[in-house]
Amino acid sequence: MAVTTPQRRVSPNSSPTIGSARTDWSDPRYQAFALMRLAFTVAPIAFGIDKFFNVMVHWPNYLAPWVNDIQPGTGQEFMYVVGAIEILAGVIVAIKPRYGAYIVATWLGGIVITLLTYSGFYDIALRDFGLMLAALTLARLAAVYDPPLRLGGR
Repeated sequence: MAVTTPQRRVSPNSSPTIGSARTDWSDPRYQAFALMRLAFTVAPIAFGIDKFFNVMVHWPNYLAPWVNDIQPGTGQEFMYVVGAIEILAGVIVAIKPRYGAYIVATWLGGIVITLLTYSGFYDIALRDFGLMLAALTLARLAAVYDPPLRLGGR
């Protein structure tokens, strides 16, 4: 039995455009996009909020000593800034995943580099590397399901 993939129909006078796919909940590709969008909205916001309360973990423990040495203030004060950035990144993913996913992927890349410079956290660096790849996957799916911003009324 041959398996075929559904094809998007395009009129002869037009070409498919990025960000023009229908939001069809029966389409597994759209389901994957929606699930990843939800995950990369909720996780950064939840972890960002926790940077202020340290309920899940004491976040300053994950700060590489060299980062703590070059940043002003205490490790906890630095985590307040990190938390605010993570919350903002999650909100951007919720609003515009086409761009927010790249912000989250870049942020995770920075975390991976920091963790690799701090012995004992290689397992977490590997996990965050996987999350970075997932965020990049969301960005690619968003290129299909989230139309680009049109500036200037176009």
